[in-house]
Amino acid sequence: MVKGLKLKAFPVKTAVSLLLAALLVFNLAGCSGGGKEPAAESDAAFNKEGLPIVNEPVTLDVLTVRWGNMGDTFLQNQWLKDLEKQTNVKINWQIMSSNDWGEQKSIMLASGTLPDIIFGDIVFSDSDIVNNLSYFRPLDEYIDQYMPNLKAAMEETPEMKQMSTFPDGKIYSLPARLPSRPESSIQPIINKTWLDKLGLDVPDNTEELYQVFKAFKEQDPNGNGKADEIPVSGSGDISVDLYNPFGITDINANSMMVVDGEPVFYPITENYKEAIKWAHQLYAEGLIDQEVFTQDNTMLTAKQQNPDVPLVGFSNQWVPDAVFGKWKDQYIAIPPIAGPDGKRYQGGEPGGLSLRRNQLLITTSNEHPEVSARWADQFYTNEASIQNFWGAIGTVIKKNDDGTYTLMNPPEGTSADAWYWDQSVRDFGPKYVSPSFEGNIILDETTGDGLKLVIDKLGSDYVTTPFPNVMYSAEEFQELPTLTTDIDGYVSTTRAKWITEGNIDQEWDAYVNKLNEMGLERLLQIRKDAYKRYTSAK
Repeated sequence: MVKGLKLKAFPVKTAVSLLLAALLVFNLAGCSGGGKEPAAESDAAFNKEGLPIVNEPVTLDVLTVRWGNMGDTFLQNQWLKDLEKQTNVKINWQIMSSNDWGEQKSIMLASGTLPDIIFGDIVFSDSDIVNNLSYFRPLDEYIDQYMPNLKAAMEETPEMKQMSTFPDGKIYSLPARLPSRPESSIQPIINKTWLDKLGLDVPDNTEELYQVFKAFKEQDPNGNGKADEIPVSGSGDISVDLYNPFGITDINANSMMVVDGEPVFYPITENYKEAIKWAHQLYAEGLIDQEVFTQDNTMLTAKQQNPDVPLVGFSNQWVPDAVFGKWKDQYIAIPPIAGPDGKRYQGGEPGGLSLRRNQLLITTSNEHPEVSARWADQFYTNEASIQNFWGAIGTVIKKNDDGTYTLMNPPEGTSADAWYWDQSVRDFGPKYVSPSFEGNIILDETTGDGLKLVIDKLGSDYVTTPFPNVMYSAEEFQELPTLTTDIDGYVSTTRAKWITEGNIDQEWDAYVNKLNEMGLERLLQIRKDAYKRYTSAK
């Protein structure tokens, strides 16, 4: 039985489905006017080294998913256009929207009919892959024989191989290392204009933050004569970032942390209990948005971007201009708030938020796996990677005579981040920027990724060690959904109740006992086993 721990201070195949699957596959194959290449193309001369990869053109079907309605503007990236000419590998891009991909994904996996290549970790999750391994090729030999760029990257950054190794010891998906990523993730953001109007200093600790929240609530800092200010808001559950001062950091939203080298389920720790008491005090005094557990993101955004006056005083965001629209210049990032123990804690990844897996998979239906591997390897150079993260040289990036690269300013009225997504595959797909190369990249420190790196200096010294993005086996994935659905649901419901109503001390023991009855001990064992595999992978 798992007891309440004290956390120390620490840095379905139905006929309908098959019909829908057939329609989906037909639709995907028709996206760019073609399906597989004629069988004769499989005899095209393949070059193990150099370019072109094949002497006669070969077409590969590549499926990727984009956020919302982003569409296919990234195909105008000149590097991608040049890649087709240089390699003789033509890409039939099959671009889906994340808005309806969930249902389409289930249909595709049920049908077993997949394109040649899966591009980007938004397409399939770990469980999708592990539970359908017969659809994907092990890539170890392809990496060794045909992917010198990736092989060198894995030697320089061993964590890339570590995080890509599946429970059976093989690599099925390719990783990425993104350039110029910060160590810390979400920073405290506060309305500096409000502070100045009320003659208040930037809060340093939880007591000072409490006093600032009270002043925001009671002293009309937006100056409209109404008591409409919301000191801190959110959507759904209270953001875990509000608990950072109590040593609770959870960038993966799985209720896990690593404490003294051991995985810990923090919702049963004393630190968590104290954080909930703090949140309840704020809620009870009207300092937390009273609609926080009922509003959706649309309602929250309407408050953050209220057209008449700013309404929200404090938030946790990537950068200050991420959500506040016309009011963005009133907000600044501040250092992590010190907790009752006098220490600061910041969510993030020691060494940076740059490493990703599942960025490219080669399916077993792919008739040109060697060609596909060599094509993917072209993405693993520094110049290829920066052009696939921000945009092409000459469009978004200026290559200077001294070997440096300068990011150009976005068009008027467009944010830097939106421009990068428009011009590149951005976070998705294989890429690798060597740590030593990053010094050649010149970023505008007033916006986008450059601004984030400046802000990162406020919290990078306080970044804690997160529970890593471990890989689970097929057997573990069979158990996890039931365990996490019950346990996570109970934790979330109880947390909302305690924040709005209180009584955590009186109900704590019964809460921990209930979690044990739900199988918390088994959940922890699964996660500890996966953690051990992850940390021992070579």
